[in-house]
Amino acid sequence: MSTAPHPVHTHDLAVIGAGPAGMSAAITAQALGLRCVVLDEQPRAGGQIYRNVAVTPPTVARLLGPDYQHGAGLAQHFAACGAEVHHGALVWDVAQDLTVMVQQTGRSFAVRASQLLVASGAMERPSPLPGWTLPGALNAGAAQIAMKTSAQVPDGRVVLVGGGPLLLLVACQLLQAGAQVAAIVDTSPAANRRRALPHLASALGAPALLAKGLRMLWRLRRAGVPMYANASEVRLEGSDKVEAVSFTAKNSAHRLLTDVVLLHHGVVPNTQVSRLLRVKHSWSDVQLAWHPEVDAWGQTSLAGLRLAGDGAAIAGALAAECSGAIAAIGAALALGRIDAARADQLAAPWRARLAGQTRIRPFLDALYRPPEWLTGCADETIVCRCEEVTAGQVRTMVRLGCEGPNQTKFYSRCGMGACQGRMCGITVTQVMAQALDRSPAEVGTYRIRAPLKPIALGSLAALAEAPGATTPKP
Repeated sequence: MSTAPHPVHTHDLAVIGAGPAGMSAAITAQALGLRCVVLDEQPRAGGQIYRNVAVTPPTVARLLGPDYQHGAGLAQHFAACGAEVHHGALVWDVAQDLTVMVQQTGRSFAVRASQLLVASGAMERPSPLPGWTLPGALNAGAAQIAMKTSAQVPDGRVVLVGGGPLLLLVACQLLQAGAQVAAIVDTSPAANRRRALPHLASALGAPALLAKGLRMLWRLRRAGVPMYANASEVRLEGSDKVEAVSFTAKNSAHRLLTDVVLLHHGVVPNTQVSRLLRVKHSWSDVQLAWHPEVDAWGQTSLAGLRLAGDGAAIAGALAAECSGAIAAIGAALALGRIDAARADQLAAPWRARLAGQTRIRPFLDALYRPPEWLTGCADETIVCRCEEVTAGQVRTMVRLGCEGPNQTKFYSRCGMGACQGRMCGITVTQVMAQALDRSPAEVGTYRIRAPLKPIALGSLAALAEAPGATTPKP
């Protein structure tokens, strides 16, 4: 895409995203004397995990728990660190020379720094179940966002379907908020326990994290919430909206009446920017997702481009905070502001904290690995919501000779909707891998092109009006 002339470097480090990784990176960079600019799409700092944390009423903050409240201190430190911050700033393109194109208040401008750190965070894994597009069915994370932004909870009977710590956390938060949690339908296969067992010894090295999970389970059981384990053959039923969840558990068929279904099968890295820039990625058979390849300082295969937080690999908010600081130290090292010995000295405490946070990760990844039947979904199940392409259509395309996700665009516009493949990309790769009897790594994924998200034509026109313009004052 043709844009305005690239600006000269105005900053040492540009950070995309103001979640825990981005905030921590900016704080560290400023402390090291780097000129840092932060570009964040949200109206306030915090990312998804700490969304709205700076202005959340105390009653809602207590409801969301101490993990969420930790973000308030980080946000305060970030606000005081002196970094240039642009909120409501949508990044829609990044060039190979690391020039970032941004839209803010309907106008586009360019930012260029010597080092670029992408802290794009995670996104919820798609849950392509029959009926998952019905009104009343949404991701568990969406319900949590409603609590954080407007203190709202779903009305009526709520059934949570899927697996993972976030599913349990949202269920506990809904209970405390007064919502009617009708049941939890856990789709984690029984075989996951055997997979997780070899990692238990390492997980025991993080007793606080294990205890937190056990407390959530105990709380749900004490509240009398029905919990169905190892569920399969899950379907959401209804005509104009979701009305029931049917599934099989312990060789018995179940059908639960419901008003709202919250789906969650874990989170995956948001790799739109890193794939736009064609840096090296690998398929993780552990987390069933694409991971950008980074070194110990967050450096990718493109010089100057760094990744930190869940956008590189899923590890949680506190781990993201650590990796953001480490990446900023790596940027300072690359710019010659500190030497290698000083960089290692500064990074050592962050690396120790990071190791403590990630010790439990292999156990959780194995215990809550999504079931294989999730992407072996029925032919009528929609996998690309934007263009309403079904799993059966994807399999038909394979039979017609389609060998990769990018070819599906020619056959059906799959992956060409407003989300640019963010929501369907992983599912399409896995469905095709099964149909072709190949690994997801061999099948590949969508090529990402700019604009990353829809932008107004008037925003592009602003570039012609002010060629070579750099960041406006925040």
